[in-house]
Amino acid sequence: MTPLIHSIWLLPKTEDETLLAEVVTELSRRFDTPLFAPHLTVKGDTDLPIAALEAAIAEAAGAVARFAEEITAIETSETYFRSFYARFAVSAPLARLKQRLDAQAAEAFMPHVSLLYGAVAPELKVAAAEEVGRRLKGRAISFDRLCVVRSGQDIPIADWRMIATARLG
Repeated sequence: MTPLIHSIWLLPKTEDETLLAEVVTELSRRFDTPLFAPHLTVKGDTDLPIAALEAAIAEAAGAVARFAEEITAIETSETYFRSFYARFAVSAPLARLKQRLDAQAAEAFMPHVSLLYGAVAPELKVAAAEEVGRRLKGRAISFDRLCVVRSGQDIPIADWRMIATARLG
């Protein structure tokens, strides 16, 4: 039997989530790419039991207050799940969450919220990144909850589902 795979996401507060979802929708329509909920992955593709993940997000959420982070850049790459994204600095609250929830990957942590998944010609993404950057770079995004999500690289995006949520602070 294949183990269930989950991730832990940090989610923006409702207003910022709506703003980022509008950008995801715009880019999805423009480039015919998948729709997904905007999120910052703190721990990806884990087969830990749901009960352990729920306990972990409850503990971490209780230790870190809601916070806002400024988008430092809009960047692109050739990586499917990081094709086009809003980049954040590794601030103290983000570092604390990463350390509590995925300590073994803390050094490689690159906090970001993806805005587009998929293969798109680099020159098309660069132009779109400049447009989106004018709108979002320097904007503070507030984060207020952690969630356990049935998601992973081998799970179709349309099948991703939130399982549990814990409010920060």
